[in-house]
Amino acid sequence: MSELRIRPAGEGDIDQVLAFWREAAEGTSVSDDRDGVARLIARDPEALLLAEHDGQLVGTVIAGWDGWRCSLYRLAVLPSHRRRGVSRGLLTAAEERFAALGGRRGDAMVLDDNERAHRAWKAAGYAPQPQWSRWVKSLTG
Repeated sequence: MSELRIRPAGEGDIDQVLAFWREAAEGTSVSDDRDGVARLIARDPEALLLAEHDGQLVGTVIAGWDGWRCSLYRLAVLPSHRRRGVSRGLLTAAEERFAALGGRRGDAMVLDDNERAHRAWKAAGYAPQPQWSRWVKSLTG
Protein backbone atom coordinates (compact mmCIF):
# COMPACT_ATOMS: atom_id res chain seq x y z
CA MET A 1 0.00 0.00 0.00
CA SER A 2 1.35 3.44 -0.83
CA GLU A 3 1.71 6.07 1.84
CA LEU A 4 -0.82 5.86 4.66
CA ARG A 5 -1.25 9.12 6.55
CA ILE A 6 -2.42 8.92 10.15
CA ARG A 7 -3.53 12.06 11.94
CA PRO A 8 -5.82 13.18 14.74
CA ALA A 9 -9.35 14.15 13.76
CA GLY A 10 -10.45 17.75 14.00
CA GLU A 11 -13.87 19.28 14.35
CA GLY A 12 -14.10 19.65 10.57
CA ASP A 13 -13.86 15.85 10.20
CA ILE A 14 -16.91 14.94 12.30
CA ASP A 15 -19.50 14.51 9.53
CA GLN A 16 -17.06 12.50 7.41
CA VAL A 17 -16.19 10.26 10.38
CA LEU A 18 -19.86 9.59 11.16
CA ALA A 19 -20.56 8.70 7.52
CA PHE A 20 -17.46 6.49 7.47
CA TRP A 21 -18.57 4.59 10.58
CA ARG A 22 -21.98 3.92 9.01
CA GLU A 23 -20.16 2.25 6.11
CA ALA A 24 -17.12 0.64 7.72
CA ALA A 25 -17.80 0.05 11.42
CA GLU A 26 -19.59 -2.93 12.89
CA GLY A 27 -22.57 -1.87 14.97
CA THR A 28 -23.41 1.51 16.40
CA SER A 29 -22.77 3.34 19.62
CA VAL A 30 -24.86 5.70 21.71
CA SER A 31 -22.16 8.31 21.01
CA ASP A 32 -22.34 8.02 17.21
CA ASP A 33 -23.61 11.54 16.66
CA ARG A 34 -22.15 14.97 16.02
CA ASP A 35 -22.28 15.99 19.70
CA GLY A 36 -20.65 12.77 20.91
CA VAL A 37 -17.71 13.01 18.51
CA ALA A 38 -17.34 16.76 19.12
CA ARG A 39 -17.10 16.13 22.88
CA LEU A 40 -14.44 13.48 22.30
CA ILE A 41 -12.35 15.81 20.15
CA ALA A 42 -12.78 18.74 22.56
CA ARG A 43 -11.79 16.65 25.58
CA ASP A 44 -8.87 14.84 23.97
CA PRO A 45 -7.90 16.27 20.57
CA GLU A 46 -5.38 13.46 19.93
CA ALA A 47 -7.68 10.51 20.71
CA LEU A 48 -9.56 9.98 17.43
CA LEU A 49 -7.02 8.87 14.86
CA LEU A 50 -7.80 8.86 11.15
CA ALA A 51 -5.99 6.89 8.45
CA GLU A 52 -6.04 8.43 4.99
CA HIS A 53 -4.87 7.05 1.69
CA ASP A 54 -4.63 9.48 -1.21
CA GLY A 55 -6.81 11.91 0.74
CA GLN A 56 -9.58 9.35 1.37
CA LEU A 57 -10.57 8.32 4.89
CA VAL A 58 -9.86 4.58 5.06
CA GLY A 59 -9.65 3.86 8.79
CA THR A 60 -10.26 5.08 12.33
CA VAL A 61 -9.44 4.18 15.89
CA ILE A 62 -10.21 5.94 19.14
CA ALA A 63 -7.15 5.77 21.42
CA GLY A 64 -8.53 7.05 24.70
CA TRP A 65 -6.33 7.74 27.70
CA ASP A 66 -7.85 8.65 31.05
CA GLY A 67 -4.58 8.84 32.97
CA TRP A 68 -4.99 5.25 34.13
CA ARG A 69 -6.08 3.07 31.21
CA CYS A 70 -5.40 2.99 27.50
CA SER A 71 -8.70 2.19 25.78
CA LEU A 72 -9.22 1.38 22.12
CA TYR A 73 -12.54 1.80 20.39
CA ARG A 74 -13.92 2.14 16.87
CA LEU A 75 -11.14 0.40 14.97
CA ALA A 76 -12.75 0.41 11.54
CA VAL A 77 -11.30 0.04 8.06
CA LEU A 78 -13.04 0.75 4.78
CA PRO A 79 -13.99 -2.64 3.28
CA SER A 80 -12.06 -1.91 0.07
CA HIS A 81 -8.88 -1.25 2.10
CA ARG A 82 -8.91 -4.19 4.49
CA ARG A 83 -5.90 -6.50 4.68
CA ARG A 84 -3.60 -3.71 3.51
CA GLY A 85 -2.04 -2.69 6.83
CA VAL A 86 -4.48 0.08 7.74
CA SER A 87 -5.46 -1.35 11.13
CA ARG A 88 -1.82 -2.19 11.86
CA GLY A 89 -0.84 1.42 11.13
CA LEU A 90 -3.64 2.79 13.29
CA LEU A 91 -2.82 0.50 16.20
CA THR A 92 0.87 1.33 15.98
CA ALA A 93 0.02 5.05 16.15
CA ALA A 94 -2.34 4.41 19.09
CA GLU A 95 0.27 2.37 20.95
CA GLU A 96 2.92 5.05 20.37
CA ARG A 97 0.51 7.65 21.76
CA PHE A 98 -0.14 5.50 24.83
CA ALA A 99 3.56 4.86 25.44
CA ALA A 100 4.31 8.59 25.23
CA LEU A 101 1.59 9.23 27.83
CA GLY A 102 2.94 6.54 30.18
CA GLY A 103 0.34 3.91 29.37
CA ARG A 104 1.15 0.31 30.18
CA ARG A 105 -1.54 -1.78 28.49
CA GLY A 106 -4.05 -1.27 25.72
CA ASP A 107 -7.59 -2.49 26.28
CA ALA A 108 -9.77 -2.97 23.22
CA MET A 109 -13.55 -3.16 23.02
CA VAL A 110 -14.36 -5.86 20.45
CA LEU A 111 -17.79 -7.25 19.62
CA ASP A 112 -18.06 -10.94 20.52
CA ASP A 113 -19.63 -11.87 17.17
CA ASN A 114 -17.20 -9.95 14.95
CA GLU A 115 -14.88 -12.76 13.87
CA ARG A 116 -13.09 -10.57 11.30
CA ALA A 117 -12.20 -8.14 14.09
CA HIS A 118 -11.01 -10.99 16.30
CA ARG A 119 -8.51 -11.99 13.62
CA ALA A 120 -7.27 -8.41 13.22
CA TRP A 121 -6.85 -7.86 16.95
CA LYS A 122 -5.12 -11.21 17.40
CA ALA A 123 -2.72 -10.42 14.54
CA ALA A 124 -1.86 -7.17 16.34
CA GLY A 125 -0.96 -9.10 19.51
CA TYR A 126 -4.17 -8.59 21.50
CA ALA A 127 -6.07 -11.40 23.25
CA PRO A 128 -9.39 -11.61 25.08
CA GLN A 129 -9.47 -11.83 28.85
CA PRO A 130 -12.28 -14.28 29.59
CA GLN A 131 -12.26 -13.47 33.30
CA TRP A 132 -13.60 -9.94 32.60
CA SER A 133 -16.99 -8.82 31.39
CA ARG A 134 -18.12 -5.39 30.30
CA TRP A 135 -20.89 -3.98 32.49
CA VAL A 136 -22.82 -1.00 31.15
CA LYS A 137 -25.57 1.38 32.18
CA SER A 138 -27.15 3.84 29.81
CA LEU A 139 -26.94 7.40 31.13
CA THR A 140 -29.41 8.74 28.59
CA GLY A 141 -33.18 8.30 28.31
